Amino acid sequence: MGRLVDGKWVTEAEAAAGDGKFHRAETQFRNWVTPDGAPGPSGQGGFPAEAGRYHLYVAYACPWAHRTLIFRALKKLDRLISVSAVEPFMDDHGWAFSDALPDHVGGHKRLYEVYAAAVPNYTGRASVPVLWDKQRQTIVSNESSEIIRMFNSAFDRVGGDASLDFYPRALRAGIDEINAVVYATVNDGVYRTGFARTQAAYDTAVTALFDTLDMLDERLATHRYLMGERLTEADWRLFTTLVRFDAVYFTHFKCNLRRIADYANLSGYLRELYQMPHIAGTFDLEATREHYYRSHTSINPFGIVPIGPVLDFHSPHRRDRLRAA
Repeated sequence: MGRLVDGKWVTEAEAAAGDGKFHRAETQFRNWVTPDGAPGPSGQGGFPAEAGRYHLYVAYACPWAHRTLIFRALKKLDRLISVSAVEPFMDDHGWAFSDALPDHVGGHKRLYEVYAAAVPNYTGRASVPVLWDKQRQTIVSNESSEIIRMFNSAFDRVGGDASLDFYPRALRAGIDEINAVVYATVNDGVYRTGFARTQAAYDTAVTALFDTLDMLDERLATHRYLMGERLTEADWRLFTTLVRFDAVYFTHFKCNLRRIADYANLSGYLRELYQMPHIAGTFDLEATREHYYRSHTSINPFGIVPIGPVLDFHSPHRRDRLRAA
């Protein structure tokens, strides 16, 4: 693990705060692509939506990057936004490109070189996803939650599928509310559990995680999706953690009170989302296993990748007993 300091890569040990809790670093690039290049929702600098102008850097193992791949696929942006993926294994120099997985735009060998190309004196982590502007030669955003909202609507006039809206105005307050809970206790909660450095920090994180999973399972007993009959952004944000849970988080991050497979409603919900058109192609289970078990040497020092478990995302989900929009 490492980071850029004044544009130069520095390796450092993964460190938790003095309270033993895992604290995720804030993303620093928060500009927006908008239909006409006007500033984004919070006044950040705007970039106009244009076909072929933007490039997405991802890791297939990463749940945060996975969100952006899902929205790129669902909104039919693959013809508008190109993509490069890094190798699953992340060493002391961060994410790497290779001959098999090259940087199609900048020809860089490491992801941190993309950050340094945008801001030569950049200080901070070099994380995925990254939305790159090929025209201005800079990073638009490295905040996944905002990139998916750009993909949801900004490109509708230049070739995106305008018939799909995963952040409908009438449901936004509810989506934001459940996103906040799911982010803190599930999306980031598995990391807070797995990277905890004290028993107290672990106990707090793992309890909050399973309290929320229990609540979500109960909610999905009567709701087809998190917001009811309509599939929204909130579902896809939850999905990227659920699809990795039994293969990685249950064992590697000690989130082992229950598997997703043990939940009557969450398990079927996960399979329904996975079986939707274009979704299976956005997920690489083997890359996910390799990344977590080989890269996190503080947790798994010998880098042994387990053989299982065997997962079946294709069995009938039976969610059609509930009404969907």
